[in-house]
Amino acid sequence: MENVVLIIHLFLALGLIAAVLMQRSEGGGLGMGGGGGAVSGRSAATALGKLTWLLGAAFIVTSITLTVLVAQKSAGASVVDRLGLTPPPVTQSPDAVSGDDLLPPSASDTAPLVPAAD
Repeated sequence: MENVVLIIHLFLALGLIAAVLMQRSEGGGLGMGGGGGAVSGRSAATALGKLTWLLGAAFIVTSITLTVLVAQKSAGASVVDRLGLTPPPVTQSPDAVSGDDLLPPSASDTAPLVPAAD
């Protein structure tokens, strides 16, 4: 199922690219300049414009469908679980430092710096 949706998604992407590239350019960056564009009223929708909207909507639907399919397939499993590998056992070497050795010494553990007067 996932492969079928993925192939449809690929064809939609290619069709969307072709539909956008075949549309007439309005000239200028962001529709500025060259008669009309974004500043004027809404122009008549062409068949190619409608096709672009249809392909775009279908592309979004297949994107969401693929996301849902993959999320259901991998729910609760990590990559290591799917590979079937077991991690090597953790062994502590004899010269390993315990967590208590990392703390600074407390006041009761240290000897006074000045010898006591007798």
